Amino acid sequence: MHFPKSRKKEKNLQFVKENKKRSGSNRRTRKGKLISIGYLFPSAAGVLLFFVLPFLIVIYYSVVDNPISNQFVFLDNYVMVFQNAAFQQAARNTLMFSLVAVPLAVVLSLFLAMMLESRIPFKSQFRTFFLSPMMVPIASIVLIWQVLFHYNGMVNEVLGVFHIDKIDWLNSNYAQVVIVILFLWKNLGYNMILFMAALSSIPKDILEVAVLESATPFQIFWHIKLRYMSSTILFVTIMSLINSFKVFREIYLLKGEYPYDTMYMLQHFMNNTFSRLDYQKMSAAAIMMAIVMVIIIGILFLTENYFGKDVEG
Repeated sequence: MHFPKSRKKEKNLQFVKENKKRSGSNRRTRKGKLISIGYLFPSAAGVLLFFVLPFLIVIYYSVVDNPISNQFVFLDNYVMVFQNAAFQQAARNTLMFSLVAVPLAVVLSLFLAMMLESRIPFKSQFRTFFLSPMMVPIASIVLIWQVLFHYNGMVNEVLGVFHIDKIDWLNSNYAQVVIVILFLWKNLGYNMILFMAALSSIPKDILEVAVLESATPFQIFWHIKLRYMSSTILFVTIMSLINSFKVFREIYLLKGEYPYDTMYMLQHFMNNTFSRLDYQKMSAAAIMMAIVMVIIIGILFLTENYFGKDVEG
C-alpha cells in the first residue's frame, strides 16, 4: 500500500537534486562568464580606446572641412586628395614598390627555405648571413647603404672595374632599385625562417607516398608542399605587404622628407601633410589607404581559402 508513495517521494527527491545540480551548473557558468569578461575587459577597453576610437575620429576628420568649424563636406576631401599631384606620385611609387618587392620577398624567401631544407654545405653560416640583418639597427643599415650606393661608393667602384659609368643611385630612376634591395636584405631572413617551419610541419608520410608513386620534385612541390604551406604563404605575404609600407623609415634616413621622385612614398605624403597640420587631407588619404589594404588582404584570404581548403583539418 505504501510503495507508490515511497516511489513518488524518491522521484521528488531526485527532481530536487537535479534542479540543485542544474542551478549549481548555471551559477558556475555565469561565474565563468563574468570572470572571462573581467579578464577581457582591459584588452577590449584598450582596443576601443587606442584603435577603434582614433579610427572613428579619422573618419570624422575626413568628411569635415576643418576641426574648428566642423562643416560637413562629405567626399570633397577625398576628391581633393585623389587629384593632388603629390599623392598621385606617392601612390604610384608605393604601388610599384609593393608590386615588385612583396612578390620577390615571398618567392626568394621560399626558394632559400627550400634550398636550406636540402643538404648543402655551410648551411648554418648561410642561415646566419640572412638572419643577421634582423639584429642590425636601422640607422646602421642606412649607413651601410649610403657607403655602398653613394656616387663615389663601393658599388660604383666595382662598376668602374668593368668600365661602366658611375650612377647616382639615390638621385636617379635607379633609386627604387636600391630600396627594393634594402627591403629584401632586411626581410628575407624572417620570411625564410617561417617557410622553414612550414616545410618541417608537412607530413612525411605524404611525401614518402608521393616519391613511391614516382612523382617528380616539381609535382611534389606544386601539389603537396604549396598546398600545406598556403596559410604560411598568406601570412608572409601580408607581413611583407605591411613591411613594404614601413620602408619609409629607411628612405627618410637616406634622403629626408623630400627624396628623389621615385622614392617619394605614401608615408612621405602622410608625414609631410601631418607636419602642415592638414588633418582633413591626411585623414582622407589614411582612409583610402585602409580601404585598399582591406581589399588586398581580403583577396589574399579568399585565394588562400581556395587553394588550402583541401588540406585543412
